[in-house]
Amino acid sequence: MLESGCKAVKEGVLEKRSDGLLQLWKKKRCILTEEGLLLASPKQQPQPQPQQPAQQQQQQPGAEPAAKIKELHFSNMKTVDCVERKGKYVYFTVVMAEGKEIDFRCAQEQGWNAAITLQMVQYKNRQAILAVRSTRQKQQHLAQQPHGPRIRSASNSA
Repeated sequence: MLESGCKAVKEGVLEKRSDGLLQLWKKKRCILTEEGLLLASPKQQPQPQPQQPAQQQQQQPGAEPAAKIKELHFSNMKTVDCVERKGKYVYFTVVMAEGKEIDFRCAQEQGWNAAITLQMVQYKNRQAILAVRSTRQKQQHLAQQPHGPRIRSASNSA
């Protein structure tokens, strides 16, 4: 379990294209959860690790390693586009709601693009079900309320 309470669905290393002028491929440690994708430096361990409580306590005062973790939450994700399969890599793009595109690549057999897409669809489905339930509960609540005395307008009371 992660700090957010979400279970890690998949863990491993992905390569992310940098935003800089050279657009170099940089390795990132990735943790796919039911809520989104966490990106960290490849040396950074996923947190929290149950067998390393002393190390976590040392990291907390500085809080620098936690600042390096970037979360791509499914609520902010629009789509995952599989761009190309070339050589041993599959290249794909995560499109965020605000239009930002983040390019990734991984070995074809790792299937990161499919795993991210599947988790994103499941997340969006859960959100849609919750929205429908909420709407139905509001409608039922309104239907069950007694109408009570109606206030007549001044023109009707004369």
